[in-house]
Amino acid sequence: MKKYVNLALLALLPFAGIQAQKIVSGPMVCHTTMTTATIWMQLDQPAQVNLLHEQISSFSQPTDALSENAFTVEFEIENLEPGTEYDYNIDIQGAENSVSEGHRFKTQPLWQYRTDPPKFKVALGSCTYINEAKYDRPGEPYGRGYHIFNSIADKSPDMMLWLGDNIYLREPDWSSRSGYLHRYSHTRQTSEMQRLLQTGQHYAIWDDHDFGPNDANGSWIHKDIAIEAFDLFWGNPTTGTADFDGITSAFQFNDIDFFLLDNRTHRTPDELAERETQILGKEQIEWLIDNLKYSRAPFKMVAVGGQVLNTAKRFENHAVYAEERKYLMRRIIEEKIEGVIFLTGDRHSTELSMYKADNGIEMYDLTVSPLTSKSYSPLDETNNLRVEGTAIGEQNFGILEFFGPRKERQMKISIFDSDGNELWTKTLKSFS
Repeated sequence: MKKYVNLALLALLPFAGIQAQKIVSGPMVCHTTMTTATIWMQLDQPAQVNLLHEQISSFSQPTDALSENAFTVEFEIENLEPGTEYDYNIDIQGAENSVSEGHRFKTQPLWQYRTDPPKFKVALGSCTYINEAKYDRPGEPYGRGYHIFNSIADKSPDMMLWLGDNIYLREPDWSSRSGYLHRYSHTRQTSEMQRLLQTGQHYAIWDDHDFGPNDANGSWIHKDIAIEAFDLFWGNPTTGTADFDGITSAFQFNDIDFFLLDNRTHRTPDELAERETQILGKEQIEWLIDNLKYSRAPFKMVAVGGQVLNTAKRFENHAVYAEERKYLMRRIIEEKIEGVIFLTGDRHSTELSMYKADNGIEMYDLTVSPLTSKSYSPLDETNNLRVEGTAIGEQNFGILEFFGPRKERQMKISIFDSDGNELWTKTLKSFS
């Protein structure tokens, strides 16, 4: 079933001689439910954006693409039907060839009590460095292999989950709001990225390079700007919770629950004389445990910027914050929560870690990194929980495929190089 949507971009300055507005990034479909869809895009000039539907007169309210918001606009379309594919066009009034056609999104299906859950694919990756010579360090460029974004799009994922360091703030960026918006815009407008942005739906977490300087923690003075910029360029269902600040969020995609954690806002330095150190904080951990305990999903996907299970006490691994890591794992084990899969980035290498508790509870940590940043071999450090044969030290991305009957769901993990060639694969059966 298809329906037709028309997006009209109405110029604020329609006088003669003005250059026509155009979309420079997107449109990107973000959080979608059975009856709503969030669509994001970025223009190159001021415009008033209105979403029009042939059957729904109150489809949306006009929204201005303003310079102070980097000309980004976001709409949540409501009153949609479950499991319906909607085609839409984007019309920029007053421009030649102004109609951009062939865009579409699909709402989530109403499958419960009717059929088995749908099969679907999720793409994963972290560490996206896009070179900008005048602000980069001297020497060999740190970013490379931008064609990886087309390799991901070639796999036709239903959803892309960006696992942090989705931009790399430079020294001129992180001291001002305009600097944050410049870095997001420069990265998001990468030409090789556009087809991927228009494929499936997109969700994100952050890590230090989206947040501030390298290894920044909750003391960072501009974390309010970091959150605002993140919210302008991503369309997650929420940014933070009613009980604590940050970018923490959660959503369900078909039968799988995803939890998006914030590893920066509540983080302390890793050594303090008179306070316990933390990455997530007690409040966020208990929020997570409550949600994991409530979840009936066969796989519970917990996205967080840095590695959780890796036993090597290096850099910003959770093992460096040993007491909090121990507490997080203990709470999962004692609550007998099955099916927890941490999805992590940060390390510029890929590996799968697995821990099995004495009571039989298993948890996994799938690290997928980097997309375009410089890579390193994970074999240079001892991770006692690494699954043999999963260590990758080159640019790569992951695909998760969920399939099978409701009570016999399986998840196939596949890791691909930047050209889309399979490096390894492993299938997990549901834990319930």
